Amino acid sequence: VDVIRQVAPTDITVLITGESGVGKEVIARAIHDASKRSKKGLVTVDCGAIPEGLIESELFGHEKGSFTSAVETRKGYFEIADGGSILLDEIGEMPLATQVKLLRVLENGEFTRVGSSSPRTADIRVIAATNKDLQYEVQQKRFRPDLYFRLRSVNITIPPLRSRKGDVPLLVEHFVREFTAKNGMKFEGFTDDATGLILSYHWPGNVRELKNVIESMLVLENGRRMNADLVRKYLREYQVPVPDRNLPMVMNRTVEQAERELIYRALVDLK
Repeated sequence: VDVIRQVAPTDITVLITGESGVGKEVIARAIHDASKRSKKGLVTVDCGAIPEGLIESELFGHEKGSFTSAVETRKGYFEIADGGSILLDEIGEMPLATQVKLLRVLENGEFTRVGSSSPRTADIRVIAATNKDLQYEVQQKRFRPDLYFRLRSVNITIPPLRSRKGDVPLLVEHFVREFTAKNGMKFEGFTDDATGLILSYHWPGNVRELKNVIESMLVLENGRRMNADLVRKYLREYQVPVPDRNLPMVMNRTVEQAERELIYRALVDLK
């Protein structure tokens, strides 16, 4: 939060890293909202969701007739975000060829529409986010080192929820209050053992999983008071796990029982 307050008033590029679900987009939104560009929009681009053949057109726009389906001239996200900020989410998925053009935008604000030879400029603040280790991606030659060093002018790493358990009660309270107010619901709260279970859970899906679990419990349990047994139904750790192909540890079982269990687990795995 201190880093957000320091970098928000500037136009410096920020790289946000962390596991999936930790709240990288929330941090990006906080940076934008505290910046001098807050009156303009924050354009979010999921780099991993755009096919490789279309990503340059989506980012930089295209001219009419530049490719088969280009029936009209179209602005890209960088032109749309002019004057504001752009969040390049999952930037580790961006193709190498597009990374070269992105580096040019970061250096001097210039880009070229697909099918055009005339450079354009955009006044934007770039925020990038990824759940990958970009340094490792550079070593594997899947990410350009020059772009990596340009992006990480400021690197905000968000720890997973299991490393900041003190945030869990605050987040639970926030999500309950937000969801019940939005949907006109009443919630009778959690018992002490339910609260203890929520705090001890490791939350592999991080804040996103916590929010989804809270909303599911409120809806499916009709807002009634939640005890540990009810909460346990919604936590992944306590559900029947998806069998893996590793050999299980056999304790106090006969060989025949162990073999039957192995076969059963393999069949379930194969569906």
